[in-house]
This record gives sequence, structure tokens and C-alpha cells, in this order.
Amino acid sequence: MDLEEVKYKLNNIISEINNVIVGKEELVTLAVSTLVTEGHLLIEGLPGTGKTLLAKSLAKAIGGEYRRVQGHPDVLPSDILGFHVYKLDGSKVFIPGPIMANILLFDELNRTPTRSQSALIEPMQEFQASIDGVTYKLPRPFLVIATEVPAQYALGSYKVMETVADRFAVKIKSGYNSPEEEALIIEKADIIETLPVKSVLNPNEIIKIKNTLPRIVSINRSIINYVINIVNSVRRHPQVLYGPSHRAPIHLVKIARVLAVLDGRDYIIPDDVKKIAVYVIAHRTYVKEEYEVEGVTSENIVREVLDKVPVPK
Repeated sequence: MDLEEVKYKLNNIISEINNVIVGKEELVTLAVSTLVTEGHLLIEGLPGTGKTLLAKSLAKAIGGEYRRVQGHPDVLPSDILGFHVYKLDGSKVFIPGPIMANILLFDELNRTPTRSQSALIEPMQEFQASIDGVTYKLPRPFLVIATEVPAQYALGSYKVMETVADRFAVKIKSGYNSPEEEALIIEKADIIETLPVKSVLNPNEIIKIKNTLPRIVSINRSIINYVINIVNSVRRHPQVLYGPSHRAPIHLVKIARVLAVLDGRDYIIPDDVKKIAVYVIAHRTYVKEEYEVEGVTSENIVREVLDKVPVPK
């Protein structure tokens, strides 16, 4: 694959999903970018703002298998991973859980206790699941799209574990559409219910794109230093309790490569990094309690850092 072919294929997926997802172009682009870099996507938003439709549309556009988990306090790790059924002769049969899919929608992750959240760690990082001492490989590509109800509306919810949050390449908010977009949603509602999304790629092509991106998009050392300066400035910020892990700059570069391709470039520029920095860094950044009560957010801190860190010429 060359740059033009990858760009064409990515735009095909994005265009196909945008046919049914109204007014969420940035969310769709980030979802596709996360998929082809084998990251994972966390979406914060209230019910009915297009999160489930996005996951189902993405799975259909790549001809992949889609499964779903509904988060609630009674969810067990076996409800996610699967389990073994033991027979009288001592043999066992594996009953796969919803994790064995290309696209897993984990709805309302923060309604789920930490014991069950931790079941996602190995699959998200190593693309495998261990059940009763037996390791099963997951289908590839494998993407977790998890949703999170905003904390102020999620009474009795759990915090998403830091180790789980860190494995999401991107976190983005999905809000209500504008009145004009909402009118279009109503007009298209009957059509959208049938999910008129064509399969424009297959899972093997997604893996090929993922393997091709580092070869066709270069990154200058000055851009690497720029990414490092941003991440370290967030870590050293006086209002930050602790900042992003090393996964943050890795995912910044990976997703910046996709943005470069979509713009027809074979190299990353600072604007690619700036467009996604908040989405990649903020959910991995924890504000000191005394500043949090004053309304300081990790998103504001990342934006402040972006304004201050010198941009390479």
C-alpha cells in the first residue's frame, strides 16, 4: 500500500460512517484513527448521543464482528471474557465471551466495579484473554469502544481505574447535536434504524493499514521532541498530581500519522499533534484535589501547556 491508497481506504470508512452519524465528524475520524492504530476509544456522554450507533457502524464498515457489554454493578469478569464448561469426563468446553470480537462496545464502563474493569487490561494491551489458566488470542483488529456517563450524572458509579484508562488511546466527549443537526437526525431516523452501512474494507486490510502507517509517514526528531516536551510539561505542571504515562506520546504519534495521511502528507506536522493532544493526554492526567475543587480540569491544563510549549519550525 502507498499513501494515496491508504488515504482512499480511510476516507471510504469515514465517509460511510458519516452517512449515518450526523454532525460527529471529529468523533468518527478519531474512532477510525484509533481502530487502524490498534488503540482503544473512551467516549464520555449522556445516553442517546450516537455512541452505540458509532460502534455498530464501524464494525459493519470493516466487515468485523461486533459484540456488546452493558456495564452494571453485577457484571463479572466471566461475563466479559467467557468461561469453561466442565464435562463429567474431565474435559472442558470454552464458551467465548463478548471480548472475542473485532469491535467491543462496553457501554457505561463506569457503572462496572473495578474487579470486572480489570478483566479488560490484558485484552486491551496484549490482544489475548486468560481464562482458568488458558490463554486465547483475540480477533484482529480488536477495538474496545467504552462509554462513560459524566460523573455529575452517574450516581453510584465507579471510577474508571487508572490502569484501564491509560489503555485507552483516546478519550472524547459526545454531546447533543445542534437543532439543525437534530432535525436531520429525525428525518433520517427510519433509515438509520436499518444501519445502511456498506462493508468497504475487511479486518485484514485494517491490519495492513496499521502495519503500513509507520513506513509511509515519517516523523522528524523535532516533532518527537515537541511531543516529549508537551507530555513532560503536563507531568511537571504544579496543579497536576501525576501525569500521563509513556503510552501517551506513543499514541500521540500513532494517531498523528493517520491525520497526516488524511491530509495527504507523508510526514507529521505540529498541528497534527495539537489537534489530538487533549484527547490523548487529558484522561491520563490527574489534577491535585485542591485545584480540582476550584474547577481546574486536566483538559484546561493540556490546553495551557499547548499554548506555552514552543512549536518547532
